[in-house]
Amino acid sequence: MSAGRDAVLKKKENGLNARLLQFLLVDAEPLLYHNEPVLRDGEIVGYLSSGAYGHTLGAAVGLGYVPCSGESAADVLASSYEVDVAGVRVAAEVFLRPMYDPKAERVKV
Repeated sequence: MSAGRDAVLKKKENGLNARLLQFLLVDAEPLLYHNEPVLRDGEIVGYLSSGAYGHTLGAAVGLGYVPCSGESAADVLASSYEVDVAGVRVAAEVFLRPMYDPKAERVKV
């Protein structure tokens, strides 16, 4: 076996240490840029790596990694999330899959 394949198999056995999540702010007013703190169940667990306004979604969206050692995707999604925007905690919905057109139905028309 190659070293790369061994690493992939080991990661599959051990599970992920962090998951990349998409954050959609519940309030449409605040804007995201990057490096805003991400709170999971009230505790800071990471920072957004990017953020912008999602015009098709009607609110700001961001990407960030959340620690998840030993947790399933369902466990990660079941938590409550907030993003600290300039000192104000704003509730956020989280997604693992694309928020807009997740089944690519718009491109198949």
